[in-house]
Amino acid sequence: MTYSPSALIEFAQTAENIAATSKRMIKASILGDYFNKLVDEDLITAARFFAGYIFALRDQRTINIGGAALQTAITTIANIEKSKYQERLVKLGDPGDVAFEVLSDNVKSRQLPSTLTLYSLFSKLEQLAAVSGTKSKTSLVTELLRLATPLEAKYIVKLLAGDLRIGLKEGAVEDALARSFKVPVAKVQWVNMLTGDIGETAILARHQRLEQAKMRLFHPIKFMLASPADDLTEVTKQMPQGFAVEDKYDGIRAQAHIGMGRKGEDSLHGIVINDCRVALFSRTLDEITGTFPDLIESLAQLISDDIDNDLILDGEIVPIRGAKILPFQELQKRLGRKQVKQELIEEVPVAFIVYDILYANNCVLIEAPLKERRTILDSLRLDTEKVQRGLHKQFDDISGLDAEFTAARARGNEGLMVKDLNSTYKPGRRGKEWLKIKRAIATLDVVITAAEVGTGKRARFLSDYTFAVRTSETEPTLLNIGKAYSGLTDAEVTEISNWCRAHTIQELEHGRVCIVEPKLVLEVTFDRVQPSSRHNSGFALRFPRILRTRTDKPVEEIDTLETVQNLAETTHVNEASVPPNERSCTRHL
Repeated sequence: MTYSPSALIEFAQTAENIAATSKRMIKASILGDYFNKLVDEDLITAARFFAGYIFALRDQRTINIGGAALQTAITTIANIEKSKYQERLVKLGDPGDVAFEVLSDNVKSRQLPSTLTLYSLFSKLEQLAAVSGTKSKTSLVTELLRLATPLEAKYIVKLLAGDLRIGLKEGAVEDALARSFKVPVAKVQWVNMLTGDIGETAILARHQRLEQAKMRLFHPIKFMLASPADDLTEVTKQMPQGFAVEDKYDGIRAQAHIGMGRKGEDSLHGIVINDCRVALFSRTLDEITGTFPDLIESLAQLISDDIDNDLILDGEIVPIRGAKILPFQELQKRLGRKQVKQELIEEVPVAFIVYDILYANNCVLIEAPLKERRTILDSLRLDTEKVQRGLHKQFDDISGLDAEFTAARARGNEGLMVKDLNSTYKPGRRGKEWLKIKRAIATLDVVITAAEVGTGKRARFLSDYTFAVRTSETEPTLLNIGKAYSGLTDAEVTEISNWCRAHTIQELEHGRVCIVEPKLVLEVTFDRVQPSSRHNSGFALRFPRILRTRTDKPVEEIDTLETVQNLAETTHVNEASVPPNERSCTRHL
C-alpha cells in the first residue's frame, strides 16, 4: 500500500530502513530521500523527531513521561500482565521494541488502519506537554497508542522515551540535510547551533537561506569537554608553546544565557527579572534555572540596556560561603529540585564561577582562540558575591604545576584544568586541547543497573547498588563492574531508593532485587581494579565506595571499559591513604 509522505507510517518505515544498516552514508541517503518528499511543515517535525527531539531546544516544553506511564499504557492496550512487559523489556532493552512486539500479537492493534500523520502526532504531543499529573499523561498516551499500528506505536514510544535507537544522532541528521539540499555540512552544523532548532535549520537548508541564520539565545549549546592527562609530559607534548591553567572546580558545569527585551516570549527558557531574561543549563542540556534562583539577579546585572549586549557564559556552580568553597555534598542538597525553598538557599549558598564566554557583543565567539575569549571575559563586571571570574594563569612549561595543584586543592577544588591558549571552543567534543589533572584517588563515573534491599537499619530501602560502565565511547552497551552500598548518608539512600522504585523495570526475588532504568550516574572510588568473572565486564572493583550521585552527568559520558582496563594496569595501591601533602602532582595522573 502506498501512503502519503506525511503519514506517520512512512516515518516509521524510514526509521526501520535506517536501523537496518550500519553504514552512515546509506543512513544519510535514506533520510535525505525521505526529507525531499516532505512539505516544509512536515520537514520541520521529521527533522526534530529523527534528531531525538519533539520540540526545539529553545522551547521550554517537555513531555515528562516516565517509564511507569509507558508501561501502563502499553499493557492496557495489549491486554497483557505487567510482568510480561517487564520480562520483555529486560530482554529487548527498549520500550518501543516491546510495544511493537506485544501489539503485533494483539489482533485489534494489528488490524488498525494507518491514520496518523506527522502533523496529528505532533499536535497530540503538544497536548501531552500541556497537561500535568501522571494520571492525565498516562491517559493521553494510552489514547494515542490506541490509534497507532504496532509499527507506529514502536516509534511513538521511542520518541516519548527520548531516543529512537536506530543508530542515528543529531549529527547524522545534519549530514543528511547537507547531502539532501547540497549545502556544506559545516554550515548546517553552525546554523543548528545558532538557532537551537534542527527543524528550522532544515528549512533554511532546503531554501538555501543558511546565511540568514542569526544567533538565538536560550537554547543550550553543547559543552566542550576535557580529556584526563595520563602524564604531565602530555601537557608539554600537546602545548609546547605554553598554556593556561585554571582550577578544576568540584561543582556542576553550567551555561548561562542572559539577554534583554524578551519578557513577552513565554515559550523561552529562563526567568525574567528587571526586563532581562536569564536561563541556566546543565551539562545534560537540561534547564536548571529554578534550582538556583539566587543567581539570577546577579547574572542579569552583567548586561546593560544595550540590546546587543547579550551573553552566553560557561562555568561552574559551586557551594560557597564567603571565600570558602564547600564540599560537593553540600551542593547535592539543592540538585534535582525545580524549586528551592529559601531555607535551603540560605543553608547552601552558591556562586557561578565563570571561566569561558561563548557569545558577546552580538558575536559568536566559539571560533575565537581561548586567549581572545578570556580577554573579552575579563572585560565583564564580574567578581561579585554570586558571580565570580575563574582563576586563570598562563605558564610556559610544567615546572610550576605541582605548586599550582597544591594551591588549587587548598582552595577546595579538585585539581587543575590545562588549556591550549589557541584552542577554539568545540561544542560536544572531547579533545587534547583541554586536559584535566584531577585528584589522586581513582574514581569512575558509572550508572546504576540494579538495586537490592539492604540489611539492618537499611532493610526497608534499596541501598545496595550494582553499577556499570559503557563498552566504549561509540558502543553504549553497559557492562557491570561492581556493587557498592557505603558512602551515602541515610537521606541520600532514601532518595536513591525512591528513585530506583520509581524506575524499576523488573523485580526479582519478590522485590528484593530491582532491575532499574540505567539513568542514575554515580561517582565511585575503590582500592583497585582486578580481573573477575563475576561481572560481564571481566573486572571488579575492590572495596568500592560511593562518593556522590552525578545528576549533572548523562549516561553517555560515564567511563568506558577502556578506562577500567587502564586502571587495572596502574591502580595497585589505594592512594587515598597517602597524605595529600606527600603526593606530587605526577602521582595524581
